[in-house]
Amino acid sequence: MKSCKPDGSNNPAGFVVLADYVPGIIQEIRYYSTYNFIGDRIDGYEEPCALLTKEAARALKQVSLEMMVRGYRLKVFDAYRPVCAVKHFVLWGIEDQDIRMKPYFYPELEKQELFEKGYIAKQSSHSRGSTVDLTLLDMATGKELDMGSPFDLFSVASHPDFRGITEEQYNNRMILRHAMLRSGFQPIDCEWWHFTLEDEPYPDTYFTFPVSSEYLRR
Repeated sequence: MKSCKPDGSNNPAGFVVLADYVPGIIQEIRYYSTYNFIGDRIDGYEEPCALLTKEAARALKQVSLEMMVRGYRLKVFDAYRPVCAVKHFVLWGIEDQDIRMKPYFYPELEKQELFEKGYIAKQSSHSRGSTVDLTLLDMATGKELDMGSPFDLFSVASHPDFRGITEEQYNNRMILRHAMLRSGFQPIDCEWWHFTLEDEPYPDTYFTFPVSSEYLRR
């Protein structure tokens, strides 16, 4: 695994460990694991924890409190993503012939189409530190709400406004979407799980430090 190289955007002073701000949040950091669209741990993910800017973490805490009152908990798949992780995605798309995870994450598309259709960006809002990928978990059943498609399925079925799913699945998406909007997050048009704080503190900075709680505490 490659490490993220230091540069001018390597200062994590404005970031926090999300679990410190949002007690009880569930984390399944997919890019630390091998269960992701590449099939390997992604460069820069040194610990399975979510990091966010302080401002985004505060806003997400409000979402969490609202959802807990309604019987849901937040489950985070990804938050801050270092620049070297995005480069890993891009190099995989251009140079790597490995398609072993295609049946699970992009069954309808060729690798090159993932970039053409906007599912993978060569520069990601996640690297600015105020973007989060998440879903809802039903506290009564202990299971994720059925959103009609799984996280990181690169397909039209994952578009937030896709209506080829059941009414319950669509309504579940809207529960998450409206809660995030009320707390100042904005969605995108191709992933129901992806939200960015509208008033993000670093709109022009793409950070390079690794995903590591220890790095933040140095």
